[in-house]
Amino acid sequence: MTKSFPGEAGAQAREIEALQCVVVGLLASLSVALLFVLRAADDNRLVSWQWVFGASDLPVVMAIVALALLAAYGASRVVWNGPLAVALVAACGALASLPFWSVPEVIVDAARYFVQAKHLALYGVGHFLSEWGGAIPAWTDLPLVPFFYGLLFRMAGETRAAAQVFNTLLFAATLALTCGIGKALWDRSTGCVAAVLLLGMPYLFTQVPLLLTDVPSMFFVTLAAFATLAAVQRGGAWRLGAAVAALVLALLSKYSAWIAFAFPLAFALSCGAGSRRDAARRAGAITLGAALVAAGFLLWKADVIAEQIALLGGYQVPALGRWQESAVSTFLFQIHPFVTLAAAGSVALAIAKRDARLAAIAAIALLALLLGGRRIRYLVIVMPLLALMAAYGLRALRDARMRQFIASCAAASAIAVALSGYLPFLRGSSAANLVKAGPLLDALAGDTVEVIVLPSAASAVNPAVAVPLLDLSTHKRLVYRRDLSPSAPPGREARETSPLRFTWEMPDAPFFLGAPAGRAPVVLVTGAADQALPGAAATRLAGYVEAGRLLRSDGVFRFQTLVRIYRPA
Repeated sequence: MTKSFPGEAGAQAREIEALQCVVVGLLASLSVALLFVLRAADDNRLVSWQWVFGASDLPVVMAIVALALLAAYGASRVVWNGPLAVALVAACGALASLPFWSVPEVIVDAARYFVQAKHLALYGVGHFLSEWGGAIPAWTDLPLVPFFYGLLFRMAGETRAAAQVFNTLLFAATLALTCGIGKALWDRSTGCVAAVLLLGMPYLFTQVPLLLTDVPSMFFVTLAAFATLAAVQRGGAWRLGAAVAALVLALLSKYSAWIAFAFPLAFALSCGAGSRRDAARRAGAITLGAALVAAGFLLWKADVIAEQIALLGGYQVPALGRWQESAVSTFLFQIHPFVTLAAAGSVALAIAKRDARLAAIAAIALLALLLGGRRIRYLVIVMPLLALMAAYGLRALRDARMRQFIASCAAASAIAVALSGYLPFLRGSSAANLVKAGPLLDALAGDTVEVIVLPSAASAVNPAVAVPLLDLSTHKRLVYRRDLSPSAPPGREARETSPLRFTWEMPDAPFFLGAPAGRAPVVLVTGAADQALPGAAATRLAGYVEAGRLLRSDGVFRFQTLVRIYRPA
C-alpha cells in the first residue's frame, strides 16, 4: 500500500481545487450562455435581454465574460479579510459604475426629482422646506433625496455630473456598509463576499447614474441597518443617536424604505438569549427616537403625507399588478443566478444551524419582496440584504477561496453583461438626444432658448416631461412654449390607470414659463422624425434655419425624444 506524504496531499488538494474552479467557471459561462438563448423570457421594462442583445452578439459577449472570469479567478486568490479588501471592493464598484455616467436619463421619473431639486437650487433651503408638497409638487416622493440633489446643484452648479458623483459615492459606501454588516453579524470575510455579490446584480449599474431616489435610498437603508445593528449589539449613547439619525434618513428617503423600521426589532431578536434584554431596550430606544423625529415631519406635512398615502393605496399599490416584471427576469437575468441560488440556500443553512441572525436579514428582504417584488426597481433598496443572504449561503462551503471565486464569478459576469449589453443599449436610446442637445444649445448666442414639444400618439407620456430632462443637460434658460405645444391628456380613466400618470398631473414649473424670447433659438422636441408641425409652431419658426438635428430613435420605448435646433437666419 502506497503511503501519502504531505507534499502529495498538498498536490492532490491543489488539483481538486483547480478542478472545482474549472467547474465553477464553466457553470458561470454556461449560465450566461443559457440566459442569452432564453433571453425572450426576460420581461424587464428597462434592459430586457431580448432588447439589449441580438442573436449575433453571443460570441462577443462570451469572449468578454471569459476574460472577466479570468480576472475573477485572480481576485479570488487573495484573502478578503482586511480593511484593504473593503476599500478595494468599494473602489471596484465605483470604477465599474463610471462608464454608465454616459447613459441618459432613460426613466422619466428623473424629471420630477430634477424639478424639486431645482426649486432648492434657485430659491434656497427655506423655500424648499416650506413649499415642498405645495408649490413644489411632491407626487408620492419624500423630500430627502431631492433635497440633497438641490444642495448639490446650489453648491456645485446645476450639472448632472454632480449628481452622478454623489450617487457613485453612495453606491461605493453601500458596498463598504454591506461589508460592515456582514462582519458584525458573522465575520469580515462574509461581509466582503456579500459586497462582491452585490456587484453581481447587473441591473444595479444602470441605476447609479440616474437622477432617481433608488440608489440613495438603498444607501440610507443600508446605513440604517449598519448603525442599528451596532447600537443594538454594543449600546452607547452616541451609537444610539447615530442609529436614530440613520433610521430617520431612511424613513425620509422613500416610502418603501419604511421597512427599515423593522431593523431594531429584528436585530434585537437575533441576539443571544443572554443579551436579548439589553438589546431589546436599545432597540426600543432607537425605534421610539426615530418615531418621534419622523412624527414631527409627518405632523408638519400631515396634509401632504395623507394625500400621498391615499395615492399610494388607491393607485400605486393596485397598479403594481399592471406594471409587473416576472421573478424569472428579476432573479435570473437581472440578478446573477449564483446570487439567487445562494440566497435561497441560506434559508436552509440558517434553519439547520438555528442562526437567528440570518432571519433578521431575510425577514426584511422578504417583506420588501411581498410589498414590491413585482418590479425590480422596488427591490433596489434591499439588494444589499439579498447579497448578505447569498454570502451566508456560501458559508456552507468550507473553502474560503472557493466562496470568493463564486462571488467573483457572479460579479465579473454581471459587470461583463452590463458593459457589453446594457451600456450600449441605453446610450443608443432616444433620451440621448436630449443629452447631446445640451452642448449644442450652450454654443448658441444668447441666454434663453425656447422649447416647443409636440405630442406623440404612440406614447402615454406627457411630452412636456422632456423640458426638465433637457434642462438638466444645458446651461441655457429654457422657456417652455406651452401655447405652441399642443398636448391633449388622455381620458380620466386611462390617465388614472397609467403608470405615467404623474407626467400629466405634475404642473409646469414656474422657472420654465415666461414670455416669448424674441429671436431666441428654438428647440423642437418630437416623437417621430416625420412629425408634422402645427401651424402656430411653423409660424414661430419662420425666418429660422436648422442649426442641428438629433434624430436617434431606439425603436424599443414608446416615448421618443427627437430634437431639432433652430436659430434665427
